Amino acid sequence: MAGVVKNLLETLHITSSDKEAPPREPTADEVKELREKYEKAGQEHVFAFYDELDISGKAFLFDQLSTFDPDRINTLADKALKPTKSSEEPPSLEPLPDSATASLLDAPQDKKDEWYKSGLGHISENKVAVVLMAGGQGTRLGSSDPKGCFDIGLPSKKSLFQVQAERIKKVQELAAKHAGLESAKEPIVPWYVMTSGPTRKPTEKFFQDNEYFGLEKENVIIFEQGVLPCISNDGKILLESKSKVAVAPDGNGGIYQALLTSGVRGDMEKRGIEHIHAYCVDNCLVKVADPVFIGFSSSKKADIATKVVRKRAANESVGLIVQKNGKPDVVEYSEIDKETAEAKDGSDLLKFRAANIVNHYYSFKFLQSIEEWADKLPHHVARKKIPYVDPENGETIKPEKPNGIKLEQFVFDVFPFLSLDEFACLEVDRKEEFSPLKNARGTGEDDPDTSKQDIMEQGARWLKEAGAVVVSEGSATGVEVSPLISYGGEGLGYLNEREIRAPAVIEKTKDEK
Repeated sequence: MAGVVKNLLETLHITSSDKEAPPREPTADEVKELREKYEKAGQEHVFAFYDELDISGKAFLFDQLSTFDPDRINTLADKALKPTKSSEEPPSLEPLPDSATASLLDAPQDKKDEWYKSGLGHISENKVAVVLMAGGQGTRLGSSDPKGCFDIGLPSKKSLFQVQAERIKKVQELAAKHAGLESAKEPIVPWYVMTSGPTRKPTEKFFQDNEYFGLEKENVIIFEQGVLPCISNDGKILLESKSKVAVAPDGNGGIYQALLTSGVRGDMEKRGIEHIHAYCVDNCLVKVADPVFIGFSSSKKADIATKVVRKRAANESVGLIVQKNGKPDVVEYSEIDKETAEAKDGSDLLKFRAANIVNHYYSFKFLQSIEEWADKLPHHVARKKIPYVDPENGETIKPEKPNGIKLEQFVFDVFPFLSLDEFACLEVDRKEEFSPLKNARGTGEDDPDTSKQDIMEQGARWLKEAGAVVVSEGSATGVEVSPLISYGGEGLGYLNEREIRAPAVIEKTKDEK
């Protein structure tokens, strides 16, 4: 087993040692071949300072430049900087057909139970995996650490990573119980954690220091999304320093290429995975490997499914899941007019109300076809002020206005590749499943305090539904229920008629002292 684990870690570029081999200076022939490649593409300036670098600098720049295809970069830059004007008519927008949708807000309980049991069945058979998009840093939160390391202020002081790891651990336990498995045969939900360049090493260290939060190390696979060079307004690759190209992560849409190039997809295949749940790290209420979502999606035989929450108001600035020109797609709030945003359906609800929360299901069958469509995904442009080294004189320039672009892909760019019968959408209760962490503490919206409060209020609701009496004193409200105790409100009957004084943490079962 140890050999298998070692081979897996090596395949996924994960090592158990912090020791790194000394840099190898590329040979003259290797440099000549690569330099000619960039010269033919008109990007030879990236070698402007190569000859004056030390061995480490030469090795780094050579390795970095070897990962890019300058002709492809030119093609992307040209499309981004010289977009063709579309003469098409405005797109036709309609909600998804009823056949592709369901809502947990009004679905009958027996249907929800059916999906839940089906999902647990898939998990018990080791057919479910989770992919976490965790490339962001907590810069806007006042932290340079990966966002998943952030402590939102829960009484337990658990990080987002720990909360999510414990939800995986609990759902494995629930699936084992559902299938009547012995504890020694508890199913495995492998957790594939996608990082970015800046978050890779600190994420690995955080998991190591916390002993993978009780999960088996070989089932937590940390990999890295790709990057693309930053491009100047005249189409040139920008240098961050004399030995480094300025790069930016390729967006959450980079997940598809990363699954392929990292070896993750191959690992899923070896494990016999059929259903994948993918989500963003900053949603503190996310139901990781949600059995209901897995069961719903598989019942629809969907290649991709998505969770949505109901739009709060016509002017809420959220992307919407729709059918656009007869295909599943996402439209941003800025892309629809006031009349469309305010339109109602027959039930007096907003006609377009399916707010995108970047919470998706994929069939493994669909991910097997990545090679067929990944290169067809569009790249979106973000115009930025990008510090760079002038290749003429080596001076570092800090521009006062946008001087270049960063290119990124969006995870939902793949939706239009599907027909409507291959796509499904599940509406979930916002207060139970969606509380994003975006802003610094004190903002009052989507910040650590609101994330904490949403978890605490959820716990209090669960306890009240279980018959407990929750007593709030002063401004102290809510109860934190450990995911190891309850995944979604189940298993709390032992607290019936028990008085719980808020704020509190429920971390022990009735069998524990």
